[in-house]
Amino acid sequence: MKYIIRDAKRGDMPEVLGLVQELALFENEPESVQVTLDELTEAGFGPTPLYHCFVAEVDQKVVGLALTYARYSTWCGPVVHLEDLIVTQSMRGTGIGSALLERVVRYGKDKGVRRIAWEVLDWNEPAIKFYESKGAKVMRDWDVVQLNEEGMNRF
Repeated sequence: MKYIIRDAKRGDMPEVLGLVQELALFENEPESVQVTLDELTEAGFGPTPLYHCFVAEVDQKVVGLALTYARYSTWCGPVVHLEDLIVTQSMRGTGIGSALLERVVRYGKDKGVRRIAWEVLDWNEPAIKFYESKGAKVMRDWDVVQLNEEGMNRF
């Protein structure tokens, strides 16, 4: 099977949003996707892009994505954060996930970062094994902390 990894384009965003919704369904949280197509497009392709996205394409159809953005670590400086690495269910195990991760690593090296960071659900053992096989360190002694809109409104 032949695939290409490339920078996402504005016109890819409907398929990107579809993959995000597919991931939410896989994680049993389909109602949690709040971002609209317009918001996603503007955030990535507006005057001040908030993220950089790579897509995997097979037969001119987007079947995977890796969405990143810049962070800063007080310990090591600039960091690339990998928000999502998604490969559609039917294409998993084909090497597309590895190719997307490799592209993110190359992107991080080009940016001069010392770290690429992301989260993985503790029950997603196939993803954990995949990341560990690539040399990633899964830090099981750290908990992800988030403050949603409801929590922010308490301030």
